[in-house]
Amino acid sequence: MSAPTQGLSAGTWVIDPSHSALEFAVRHLMVSKVRGRFTIFSGTLVIRPDGSADADVEIRVDSVTTDNPQRDDHLATADFFDVSHYPLATFTATGFRPTDTEFDVTGDFTIRGTTRPVTLAVEFLGAGPGMIDAPVAGFTATTTINRRDFGITTEMPMANGGAVIGDKITISLDVEVGLQG
Repeated sequence: MSAPTQGLSAGTWVIDPSHSALEFAVRHLMVSKVRGRFTIFSGTLVIRPDGSADADVEIRVDSVTTDNPQRDDHLATADFFDVSHYPLATFTATGFRPTDTEFDVTGDFTIRGTTRPVTLAVEFLGAGPGMIDAPVAGFTATTTINRRDFGITTEMPMANGGAVIGDKITISLDVEVGLQG
């Protein structure tokens, strides 16, 4: 798969979790958004000498936090992520396409054992020598999914209409990757 690789040398680039974030947002009570994040995730971007690339991300779903322990416990149940049966969510890139601003990465996203195609809008932030002369690069990526497409169909209707949680989930990644030896 061809990928925009300006400033990136061939090799395996690994996500640095201490300088990266994987967050989500969902409508709450029809009037606001609740935000959360996953604290344990990993991933690689492999760039071949011909410029083609592969990318994979693995997310430990039980690392979800919304800074509300009661809500986090509920998210772990079969109503949502069902972490006892599906401890991981994954993304595997299937294509890279340049756009007017940066590039789109299409891929297979799996949550709760259900795989659906998604497209991430990716912005390349740049590359540099890093703090210890090991090359680093940064990217931001966003996508919106429908939770129902992944089997998260819990209904939480409100008495006066509407729902406690929305169907659309916005996912945002801010990642720093480092070239491995």
